[in-house]
Amino acid sequence: MTFTAKDVAALRDRTGAGMMDCKKALAHTDGDMDKAAEYLREQGISVAAKKASRIASEGAVVAYTSKDGKVGALIELNCETDFVARSDAFVQVANAIVKQVAERAPKDNDELLASSVNGSTVAELITTTTANTGEKISFRRFVRQSGAKEEAYIHMGGKIGVLLEVDTDKDLNGNEQFDTMCHDIAMHIAAFAPQYIYNDEVPSEQVEHEKEILRIQAANDPKNANKPKEVLEKMIVGRLGKFYKEVCLIDQEFAKDASVTIRQLVEKTGKDLGAKITLKKFTRFVMGEGLEKRNENFAEEIAKMQNK
Repeated sequence: MTFTAKDVAALRDRTGAGMMDCKKALAHTDGDMDKAAEYLREQGISVAAKKASRIASEGAVVAYTSKDGKVGALIELNCETDFVARSDAFVQVANAIVKQVAERAPKDNDELLASSVNGSTVAELITTTTANTGEKISFRRFVRQSGAKEEAYIHMGGKIGVLLEVDTDKDLNGNEQFDTMCHDIAMHIAAFAPQYIYNDEVPSEQVEHEKEILRIQAANDPKNANKPKEVLEKMIVGRLGKFYKEVCLIDQEFAKDASVTIRQLVEKTGKDLGAKITLKKFTRFVMGEGLEKRNENFAEEIAKMQNK
C-alpha cells in the first residue's frame, strides 16, 4: 500500500507525532493508517507528542571536548524538572547529543536532530527519553568550536556552561600551566559573564548608547554645571574604561587573583612557556535563560489526579 503527503499530515493530526516519525510509521506499515498510529504508540512517540505543549525550562548545559583538545561542543537540553535533569537517562542522551555535535559538525538544529546515532536519529533518542522519563525533553541549542585549544567548563551541575577557544603558536595542550590557565579563564567567564573579549569587539551602537547615558549623568550632576563641554567629553571617555571592564573579559580582574587582569595572566603564561597565546572567542550558555518557567502548584496537581 502506498501513501501520500496528505496521509502523513493526517497521521500527524491524529497522533501529534512529528512529520518524519509519521512518514517512517507509514512506511513501516505499508501505508496502513491504523497500524501506523498503533506503531507510533508502541514506539512511545504518541506519548511524547502529548507532552509537547508542556513547559520544559529545566535541564542542563553539557560540554564535550575531543581528546586532542582542538574540538569542543556545548549544548542545552531541556526537561520539566531538575529531578529528571539529574537522571541517568537524561544525562546519557545529553552526552550522546553533545558528542554528536562535536563529531558531525551539523549546521543547525534540524540537521543535528536528523543525524543518526547508533541506528536512531537524535530526534528519536529524544522522543524515547521523553517516553521513558515521563517528561517533555526538548533540544534547544548548540555551539561547536574548533581551534588550537578548546576549554569547556560546566558550573553548578549544568546551570552554566562555557566553551573557550585559545590560539597558540605552538601546541601547548597537555601543559599543566597552560591547561590551568584555560580552565581558570573559562571559570572566570562563567562567574563574571563578560559579553566580549576585547574592547574593539563591542558594537559601535552599544558604545554610543553608553556614552549617551554618561552624558546625561554628567549633565545631571550639579558639580559639572560650569564645566565646558570639552571637559565633560574627556570625563565621559575616561568613564568608558569602567564600562569596557564590565563587558570585556581581557582587562577584568582575574577571579582567583584580583591583583592581576586576564590580560596579564595570559601574557605571563605565554612568557613562561615561550609562546604567543591569544584568547579567540567564547560561548556562554545559561540553562533556561529566556524560557518560560513552569509554575508548580502541587495542590492543584493532586486535585487533578484525584478527579481523573
